Amino acid sequence: MLSLLAQRPAAFCTGSRSVLSVTARSRNNYTTDSSQQVSTFANQNKLPRLPIPTLKATATRYLKTLRPLLDNSEYARAERAVSSFISISGLGPVLQRRLQEVDRQAPASWLENIWVQKAYLEWREPNYINANWAALLADNPNFPAVGDAPPGQPTGPQLARAARLIVHLLEANDAINQGTLTADSQRGTPMCMNQFKWQFGTSRIARPGCDGLVNQYPSTATHILVMYRDQTIEVPVYNNAGQRASLVQITSQLLQATRRVDDLLARQAQPQPSVANLTAGNRDNWANARQILEKDTANVESLAKVDSALFGVCLDVNVDAKDIYDPERSVALFTHSNSGCNRWFDKAIQLIVLGNGRVGVNCEHTPADALTTGSLLMEAMEKETGIYKDTASCAELAEPMPIQWNVTPEVVKLIDNAQKEAGALAGNLRMLLGNMTQYGAQWIKTLGVSPDAYFQVALQAAYFRHHGKPAPTYETSSLRRFLHGRTETIRSCSEESLAFSKVFDDKDVSLKKKLQYFQQAIAAHLEYSKAASLGQGVDRHLLGLRAQIQSSEEAEKALLFQDPSYIQSMSFAMSTSNVTPGEKFRGAFAPVIPDGYGINYAMDKSDLKFSISEWLSSPVTDATAFRETIYKTLSDLYDAGEYAKRQ
Repeated sequence: MLSLLAQRPAAFCTGSRSVLSVTARSRNNYTTDSSQQVSTFANQNKLPRLPIPTLKATATRYLKTLRPLLDNSEYARAERAVSSFISISGLGPVLQRRLQEVDRQAPASWLENIWVQKAYLEWREPNYINANWAALLADNPNFPAVGDAPPGQPTGPQLARAARLIVHLLEANDAINQGTLTADSQRGTPMCMNQFKWQFGTSRIARPGCDGLVNQYPSTATHILVMYRDQTIEVPVYNNAGQRASLVQITSQLLQATRRVDDLLARQAQPQPSVANLTAGNRDNWANARQILEKDTANVESLAKVDSALFGVCLDVNVDAKDIYDPERSVALFTHSNSGCNRWFDKAIQLIVLGNGRVGVNCEHTPADALTTGSLLMEAMEKETGIYKDTASCAELAEPMPIQWNVTPEVVKLIDNAQKEAGALAGNLRMLLGNMTQYGAQWIKTLGVSPDAYFQVALQAAYFRHHGKPAPTYETSSLRRFLHGRTETIRSCSEESLAFSKVFDDKDVSLKKKLQYFQQAIAAHLEYSKAASLGQGVDRHLLGLRAQIQSSEEAEKALLFQDPSYIQSMSFAMSTSNVTPGEKFRGAFAPVIPDGYGINYAMDKSDLKFSISEWLSSPVTDATAFRETIYKTLSDLYDAGEYAKRQ
């Protein structure tokens, strides 16, 4: 199916250092004085549309990415398939003309709807773990960890930090609604701000065959969704006049919400199965359950409350102490919540707050890329470290109310199936953290190379050392310089990186020669990164062309897509993302293939941080051992660089 061949995208939309990183804006970014900065959407009409590359350009670049992955006979076969596809009599020109017509009809971008539908909404496996991304946010010294977080009870630091972050996210929503969030730019080039309209009040909706999205802009919902003890709670944070609640009021609302759930559960002989668990299961099963729920008017109203909520806040209380205090286990918890408990995975943003005040996020990936969401979270974290002058309390703020569900036996069975499926997925995922303290981006720059390219080449060398072969690798480049731009793939495995990987441990090759290979690998990565950021990568164009196939007969004629190298080159053994800076934000996501790794990394001034994930069922991967290989490779590169500087 095309949706599968589109491949699940890497979770974080980052690319080379030439594109935006996840950084906080200035603290004055959330301001109501529009005279102080460029209006949020003022530059939208200045943005160019995403170009459609020529068939020849894509074919040439695509074949170059295949060279390190194929032997001579395989490459010759792929070359013939590509040549036939783009020839005058081939199907390529037909699909290209259809794609150009899509571009003419599209209001903003030929890729926008294709990407959202094929990469996300048609995906039938659970987006829980498979597509959602997670992150561990930095601890806040203003909310010191409690000595003991008693299970089953909310704590003061937990509610206090949750309330403070809620306030700053609401400030962000107000700024986006009012158009006073500063418009992004990079080196004078304006960036598209459309994704910010999809941050708040957005939910994925399970539907048979293909999901949907609900969103309102301006996002004027007056409540957030709180998850506590696996229960859904509508928590008002604005009054009916649109006045935002104060920090004191929001803290009180959270406390009241937890008490109401405690009272509710105390009156029940047995807790009702949680509808929220369905969001962690197969999408068609969830769609089936949702259709059953929607036959009941009360459930329709309950679903509307969840779907329209500005964002989710998960107060975790039934958590193993090790998950609370061990950052590595906290990251895993934020990624999979053990078996998908106490989450509504269809919300675009979910804050997760533990009993010691530690915070993470779990975000549904469809409506926006992690860079945009990450920038809002980073700014909220920047703001929460300062002194906060509370606003006046708003009048007539409605009370928190647990959301009620009428659940049939059939839905109960589907909930049980979703819990089992989520538990199996969570139990199969290993998530590790890595910290390289020997050096960081500052030292890398003394070599005159891009830190991002350096780390990508190091990963290629580490994988070759560990597995003895090259790794098809996904790194994501931002396309926000274009109207409604999302992402493009940087194919990091190149002929040059493979050549360097092969000589790196060859004792018969001089260090001087190895460094020449290293520089060539760096240059190749930078060239591809630049092309991708300018809309000249291969993966999105090929996806667009494939989406224009109208019959099985045409599919058989599309020899490029029929050739085994097409799937092989998209079977990304390493799915990678750069989310610098890492001292505030440590991202995590699952591998995109059964025998692959998911690697998130950040290059701070004096150290390098990364996370690495694997499926435990894989007979090929070993994340624990591979982490050590990455450490050794980074250390060996440092030694080589220091030696070269002394010569």
